[in-house]
Amino acid sequence: MRQYLALKAEQPDRLLFYRMGDFYELFFEDARKASQLLDLTLTSRGESGGLAIPMAGLPHHAVEGYLARLIRMGESVAICEQIGDPATSKGPVERKVVRIVTPGTVTDEALLEDRRDNLLAALIAFDGRFGLAYLDLTSGRFTLQEPETPERLFGELERINPVELLIDEEWKLPPALSTRKGLVRRPPWHFDAASARQLLLRQFGTRDLAGFGCEHAEAAIAAAGCLLQYVQDTQRSALPHLQHLRFDTGADNILLDAASRRNLELDYHPSGRSDFTLLGVLDRSSTAMGSRTLRRWLHSPLRDQQRLKNRYLAIDQLLGSDNVHSVRERLNRIGDVERIATRIALKSARPRDLTTLKTSLAVLPELRGQLQGLDSPLLLELSERIGEFPDLVALLESALVENPPMLIRDGGVIREGYHAELDELRNLSQNADQYLLDMEQRERERTGINGLKVSYNRVHGFYLEISRLHADKIPADYIRKQTLKGAERYITPELKEFEDKVLSAREKALGFEKALYDALLDRLGQDIGLLQTSASGIAELDVLSNFAERAEALRLNAPSLVDAPGLRIVGGRHPVVEQLTENPFVPNDLTFSPDCRMLIITGPNMGGKSTYMRQSALIVLMAHIGCYVPAESAEIGPIDRIFTRIGASDDLASGRSTFMVEMTETANILHNATPNSLVLMDEVGRGTSTFDGLSLAWACAEYLARQIKAYTLFATHYFELTTLAEEHADIRNVHLDAVEHGDKIVFLHAVKDGPANQSYGLQVAALAGVPKAVITCARNKLVTLEKQAHAVANHQPVAAGQAYQFDLFAEAEPHPAVTRLEDIHPDELSPKQALELLYELKGLL
Repeated sequence: MRQYLALKAEQPDRLLFYRMGDFYELFFEDARKASQLLDLTLTSRGESGGLAIPMAGLPHHAVEGYLARLIRMGESVAICEQIGDPATSKGPVERKVVRIVTPGTVTDEALLEDRRDNLLAALIAFDGRFGLAYLDLTSGRFTLQEPETPERLFGELERINPVELLIDEEWKLPPALSTRKGLVRRPPWHFDAASARQLLLRQFGTRDLAGFGCEHAEAAIAAAGCLLQYVQDTQRSALPHLQHLRFDTGADNILLDAASRRNLELDYHPSGRSDFTLLGVLDRSSTAMGSRTLRRWLHSPLRDQQRLKNRYLAIDQLLGSDNVHSVRERLNRIGDVERIATRIALKSARPRDLTTLKTSLAVLPELRGQLQGLDSPLLLELSERIGEFPDLVALLESALVENPPMLIRDGGVIREGYHAELDELRNLSQNADQYLLDMEQRERERTGINGLKVSYNRVHGFYLEISRLHADKIPADYIRKQTLKGAERYITPELKEFEDKVLSAREKALGFEKALYDALLDRLGQDIGLLQTSASGIAELDVLSNFAERAEALRLNAPSLVDAPGLRIVGGRHPVVEQLTENPFVPNDLTFSPDCRMLIITGPNMGGKSTYMRQSALIVLMAHIGCYVPAESAEIGPIDRIFTRIGASDDLASGRSTFMVEMTETANILHNATPNSLVLMDEVGRGTSTFDGLSLAWACAEYLARQIKAYTLFATHYFELTTLAEEHADIRNVHLDAVEHGDKIVFLHAVKDGPANQSYGLQVAALAGVPKAVITCARNKLVTLEKQAHAVANHQPVAAGQAYQFDLFAEAEPHPAVTRLEDIHPDELSPKQALELLYELKGLL
């Protein structure tokens, strides 16, 4: 317990897996926690302070499965192994923590999602700025940022979605961060900027950070230092695959805030179904590397038109040469080179990782051959980046057996003929069987005992076993080793000498094989940078060939990017809804220009307003990741941001109601949108009273149209807003149509000019299954309210006891005092008349 508690004191926030023989044991609170999380039996052993010590254990051979479950739950584990020799140890065998597994630093294939980045991030508030650093340890991508505002920071955290976030333990977190999973608090000195700079300079072997563009980004450097220190502490090894650092200013990308990413359902849907997301529709990547790259592209749409046009041309060439399927067939034979390269660098690669690497690298010449002759600068560049590795393929072919075991400790990984000394040691141990058979035959003839057997077990080694019936025939040189119920076991000097030689050979063979394997990893480690470059090229080619396949399967067309402001979509479709609906999807057009910057969209619920808005944003986003789009044609001018305010949700944990969340998102849009932003606003103001909501919706729409002049799709049920088109030349009314058929409603889903003539709310309620009695009551109430509204509009008296709602935008009756003032000529009034008039006006009020 003293040994355990000393080790546990070094890992207070992690579960300690303490090796005892064939089991990992947990004690005290760790045992209680693990028994609940992993459904382990909670027992006890010994006492502490007069109370039994809780204990829970798990078999060492099954540890990977338990680790995977804990990592998914966000837990961290320190693995403590026996490093001393039990045979020579006095007291407890020496133990030490040899491995720390945390959600953000795990690299084992069994513990990772293969098609999703596994990011570790560090965040610091520094002199009024934010410093953000994040790392994918499995690929070596290391990125720094300095978000200027909390909104931008939250948007970035939504985008990268780190599984672990390191923060200063003394920092009072904003409410939006305090509820995040995976928060790890670190001492403030881990964020020291000067120490961080030295750590980074040592890691990258440079004199300064100017080459990475972050020499003066003190906040980001402080965060990066904390992150790097954490990784070094957990990996307990060098990190040779961390060779580059990127400082991301965000200037190259179309910005999306956290709400927009959620509302557009890029890779997450509240139902948990991936096929309801854009990624679920687009991702048919051949490799896990391609899937991860596509996910990153979706969350980081580009603004650089030339890079995007190069992607369009690459897709066109792959489709035009009709070899996209040949390229994808070869990509299907390539493993996760990116993550294998990282495990090689960390010396944690397993034998089957290396055989996967060998087969993957062997495919590259064929893959590059498919790209020859294509007239695409991007594809030619990718061919160069992918490269070829004939020397590594030959080395791995000569070094490894065809189907190696899972672990190097099992032996049998190195191919025969690779090293003469290893072959000699193996021959000695493998030829033991024939030697034993020969010896058994000789001893039978010498002793006359036909039942004599020469055998071996792991506990007693080699022995001769003879039935007790032949005790009188035992030669004098036989030495008794073990007595059984009906037999005796013996050893001879010859057999003892052979045993020492064979067991030594087996041990030496395993040790020598491990040394050869480590040397092989060292040799492969010399090409880590080239392997990482090749992996990135393969992944990008995979995404482009995936885009080509999707363009063919989903009837996508190449967009046109232009410098002139505006947006023109002909026959646009929603890429996800189109795949999920059983009925033919109704395509719609969208046109924005300097003469038309806002569309006020009216129409019934379920009519397709949200679908129309989202499809427009998704078409723009797909165009800016280099993908073809679901439209007959799309001409897109400069876009800098995409904002969405769609749907109703609350944030009760942070004390924010549905309406508060809606207004917060609206405020973010009004503060940060520009004339080149695409803004989607759906039902603004519905979370409060009619007058308040209508007033807010009107003011927001007018501000977007008059002050910001962003490209805005503004969906509303406030029909009063349709009069904005009469006051502003660059606002148009459109509606999604529906027709009544008896008591039913048929949605046409077609966008037409002009405002809707009614909302069909009762019909939609009936479709939703609201009881008929309620619908009938609502219909009667609607008639009453419409009569009252008509009476007010025509200055007719309203029946006693009946309330009515004023039309906010109706022409107001002039007040009598105003009418009287309009008839006055001040220059003609005497002082006495003016005083009398003042009393008269007071009376009128």
